[in-house]
Amino acid sequence: MDSNNLVVVRGIVSREPYIRQLPSGGIVTQLDVTTRSETLTASVPIAVHDRAVDAVAGDEVVVIGHVDRRFFRAGGVTQSRTELIAGDVVRVGRKRAVAKAISAATELLTG
Repeated sequence: MDSNNLVVVRGIVSREPYIRQLPSGGIVTQLDVTTRSETLTASVPIAVHDRAVDAVAGDEVVVIGHVDRRFFRAGGVTQSRTELIAGDVVRVGRKRAVAKAISAATELLTG
């Protein structure tokens, strides 16, 4: 991860993770995390490359990663998708794992 593009999101997994195989042979697990505050609800698309995700719909998670915008062709038209590329996806109930992930992100920021 890069300290200039670092994102931490805490929210609820809003749909079951979806695993897809890439033409290159790699796998990507996609999920959506919904965040809520008093004034704002947002859905954040998450992509996890070449790793399993230990979360299901309804789990509260902390996701640490970076934002990426990718371009692709579909139906003869160029489209784009902005998503969070996850380095860590940790269920909130795993307090030590959350603390370790946050500590690693903080270390990136403070160098």
